[in-house]
Amino acid sequence: TARVAAETLFQAIAGAAVNRIGDFNPQDMANTAWAFATARVAAEILFQAIAGAAVNRIGDFNPQDMANTAWAFATADVAAE
Repeated sequence: TARVAAETLFQAIAGAAVNRIGDFNPQDMANTAWAFATARVAAEILFQAIAGAAVNRIGDFNPQDMANTAWAFATADVAAE
């Protein structure tokens, strides 16, 4: 079904994103987290990678990037470690 195909696609994206998180700018991180939270796709490893990268580069985030990332983590109910 479409849901299964979407789940497979999201998991493939999550794996690729984790491997390339260092290439992501703050908007890329915020948009990716937002997409996964909106789609309600569980990808804890991806969220942890985004959290780690975001903490290290928080000074590069604009207010919208921060808000979108915070919203995504809250909506996905992921506790960043």
